[in-house]
Amino acid sequence: MNVRRRLIPAAAAASLGLGALTACSSDSAATGNTDKFDVVASFYPMAFLAEQIGGDHANVTSLTEPGQEPHDLEISTQQRAQLEEADAALYLKGLQPAVDKAFDQTGIETKIDAATLTHLEDHGTGGHSHEGEEGHSEEDEHGRDPHVWLDPVKYAEIAQGVGKAFEKADPDHAADYKKNTEALVTKLKGLDGDFENGLKDTKSKVFFTNHAAFGYLAERYGLTQEAISGVDPDSEPSGARVRELQQEAKADGVTTVFYETLVSDKTAKTLARDANLKTDVLDPIEGITDKSRGDDYVQVMEANLKALQTALGAK
Repeated sequence: MNVRRRLIPAAAAASLGLGALTACSSDSAATGNTDKFDVVASFYPMAFLAEQIGGDHANVTSLTEPGQEPHDLEISTQQRAQLEEADAALYLKGLQPAVDKAFDQTGIETKIDAATLTHLEDHGTGGHSHEGEEGHSEEDEHGRDPHVWLDPVKYAEIAQGVGKAFEKADPDHAADYKKNTEALVTKLKGLDGDFENGLKDTKSKVFFTNHAAFGYLAERYGLTQEAISGVDPDSEPSGARVRELQQEAKADGVTTVFYETLVSDKTAKTLARDANLKTDVLDPIEGITDKSRGDDYVQVMEANLKALQTALGAK
């Protein structure tokens, strides 16, 4: 069953008076009122893990609606009430301030912070400063990059930690959680192999993106990410930055400026026009919508690989 169809934001479920859909049922009650292991996830990458690992035993809701930019999320009264009734909460601290605050205040016994299940790093803003720019920050209080799910290896580490947390919180189904976790980790290892083999021999190693979301992916596969606008995907690059990127594009054989599905493509197209480059989608997979190139995390990552291979001139 399609993950995108299954995940219903808690706010939407509450306002419609409908139950959140589970991995195998569409007639369950709202989070906290089912006979399943009720999990509230902060946004899509966390919900995907919960669905894959929880399987038939989990009832998963996402706080972030499909198509909503997750950094802009504000927690509603209905969502707070539903959160209190959940058996477990899964989030990535440092990405969504409103979620961090809500989860800190909730009395849920099992709170799983994905940021503690792997090592987060400081990737800066793509190799340049952004003095005078305004916008939301995508780094935690220690300056670390939260976009860790875009590295399949680190995402697998998080999956293993989530699986252990599920086993502890719901021991009656521990064997199934363990089995599901192993299956997911195997799938992610295969994805890692595809990226490693698919990007090891390319004409260029530099790619341009709207903002600095792909630091972990770039580091894992020996690439260099250059973010046009740093931490704010909606800000326009300065004239100096455009000229800098134009020169770099010529020097490093860059052909393509990547933009995202959940934010405006204006910035990327501005640079592409001025630098005579192509544009394409490189999806940070913060949410799955009808515009996504795939129905789930793995499919969209495979589409990202193909886009990078084309842009970098894979041999």
